[in-house]
Amino acid sequence: MKNLIFGLIFLLTFTLFAKETTFNFLRYTGSARSSGLAGAFVSISDDPSALFFNPASVATNSDKNFSATFFKHVLDVNSGSVSYHRKWKDIGNFALSAVYTNYGSFDKTDPNGQVIGTFSANDFSFGITYANILDTNLYYGGTLKILSSNIDNYSSLAFAIDAGLLYLIPEKRTSIGFSILHFGTQLSTFDGTRESLPLDIRIGVSHRLRGLPLLLNFSFYNLADQTSKFFDRFLKFSIGGEFYFGEYVNLRLGYDNNIRKYSSSSKDKKFTGFCGGIGLKFKELNFDYGISQVGASALFHRFSIYYDFGE
Repeated sequence: MKNLIFGLIFLLTFTLFAKETTFNFLRYTGSARSSGLAGAFVSISDDPSALFFNPASVATNSDKNFSATFFKHVLDVNSGSVSYHRKWKDIGNFALSAVYTNYGSFDKTDPNGQVIGTFSANDFSFGITYANILDTNLYYGGTLKILSSNIDNYSSLAFAIDAGLLYLIPEKRTSIGFSILHFGTQLSTFDGTRESLPLDIRIGVSHRLRGLPLLLNFSFYNLADQTSKFFDRFLKFSIGGEFYFGEYVNLRLGYDNNIRKYSSSSKDKKFTGFCGGIGLKFKELNFDYGISQVGASALFHRFSIYYDFGE
């Protein structure tokens, strides 16, 4: 226990000085449910897609399940993610996950501006997660990831680790999550210039209200980013609420302060930073949809499915 805590403190201190750079597609991985909650997902349990925010969540999932998400960006940019979870008795909880982003095709020109062909760009990530219980209601987890980024004939390969803790307080209907994501290094570079990965530190809390069918979520994120003032990093937070209408329908609303503050001018913000979504729950199968606005006219759509295979 002490070694784990000291290790997380070391990673936290180190990553406070991280710079944002290549493989930034990792920052936008998430499900339709997480999108509807503005990414306030680090403290969520019992959701297979939560492993992209906190690998410790894998320890709270059912014995065997699968999830998949399609993410429609602007223009021709599309991405998707899948995860498969399996629990082995007396060993622990395992998950396999993959993320893919395709940026479409672009015209290739010579020095004179003449089109001589086309090229494409894409990113890919594959991860293996292990999670288990550390103490009463306290779970830990870690993910090993291989990352690949390709632009025309250039490519880069990287290795990264995610680590997290999740603490459940059942009598308070509350959970607390902490994670360090994308801690790693490039194994090969695009042009010989080595770049750091987009390290991310997240901490958040979820609370289910009594007497009201509402799950509230709050999360700080990107705490590893450099800022001119130390406390400015805490302006990057998101809030989400999930309303339960019976057993089968959930409605979600969220707000991302960082997106609202920086992604568009003060005159064109409109609903920038706000998001929403809906979930339909059945016995083994769930469907989710999430929508978010970034900038005055950029709408992002996510569609997710979740299937529980049972024991």
